[in-house]
Amino acid sequence: MNNRVSNVVVIGAGIFGVSTAVQLVRRGVATVLVNDGPVANGASGRSLSWLNSSRWRSDAYHRLRMAGIDRYRTLAHQHPGVDWLRFDGGLTWDADDDGNRIEAAYRHEVSLAYDAQHLQAGQVPAVTPGVDVSVITSQGAIFNPGEGWVDLPSLIRLLVTEFQERGGRLVTEAGAARVLIEGGHAVGVATARGGELRADSVLLATGPSVPRMVAEAGQRIDDGTPVSLLVTTKPAGAPLKAVLNTPRVAIRPAPGGAFALDSAWSEEEVEIRPDGSYGVRQETIDGLLAEASKVLEGNPTLEFDRFGVGRKPIPGDGDPVFGELQAIPGYFVAFSHSGATLGLIAGELLAFEIATGERHPMLVPFRPERFHTDVR
Repeated sequence: MNNRVSNVVVIGAGIFGVSTAVQLVRRGVATVLVNDGPVANGASGRSLSWLNSSRWRSDAYHRLRMAGIDRYRTLAHQHPGVDWLRFDGGLTWDADDDGNRIEAAYRHEVSLAYDAQHLQAGQVPAVTPGVDVSVITSQGAIFNPGEGWVDLPSLIRLLVTEFQERGGRLVTEAGAARVLIEGGHAVGVATARGGELRADSVLLATGPSVPRMVAEAGQRIDDGTPVSLLVTTKPAGAPLKAVLNTPRVAIRPAPGGAFALDSAWSEEEVEIRPDGSYGVRQETIDGLLAEASKVLEGNPTLEFDRFGVGRKPIPGDGDPVFGELQAIPGYFVAFSHSGATLGLIAGELLAFEIATGERHPMLVPFRPERFHTDVR
């Protein structure tokens, strides 16, 4: 392969950082992956990780997400039978109010050839098990057979193993890191505990910290990052296979028969303390478990296992931010919502750009230069 770089440092061992690092070492690029703590200790560890491209978004974003799902299908073929990656579909319905857009969403998805079935409640059991159909609203639900889910920590562990087997260097518990810039170019990374790591290029993939870190270099990426809360249950023994996206709770199966839960209302109840830490009330957790029980067949009692809370990376305009900072050659960024769906394809295309110096056409709409770059 004709690589323009011989060594790269990646900051951040979430899905974007790890996926890109693996792709780089596959290309023969010497790569160091640096993280402030253990791998997957940030947003990737508390993601619902629903693999989809449902509802409305730009054509370019839809195409990128569909390419992302395609890469997961390849991965599923390579690792048949694993309990952390499944394509058992997704089922969604809206509240019974003026905001219900199920019919419009169905028509839109069909127009894109996105596999969709508009079902009335009584039709659901024949298509996907485990749902209490009495709570599906009169406008019906959409079942998307091609959707799935992934447990990102499990995937990250798999990719890190390959990364190291191919000669990649993993540095964890490195503390805070910053990109070194000399002569207007990125030349490496300095860490709080590990000194300096020199490189031809650097990828910043630190999730919600990306806008703050690029601002330190005088660059701007608009930030719409909210708080996220993911609650995981103990193994429940319930038959649900599809990912559910309902008015009061989203549910996906998890390895071992557990469920992962989130919702907009529960995230809004998280307390952000003056010191930057988070407070999660027991009432919020109990409420989320209760809402999940209501939509599951037989309304099983769900037992709490653990939760993850922190910031969920979302750019200010909602679209991904991938690629090289125009003002600082060698300084690449990855900052996006939909980290699970985009995780594999983003790493592939970023590694292509870093290694070859070519701009991939699919990333053109998502360049960081779309934001005003000088904040000094």
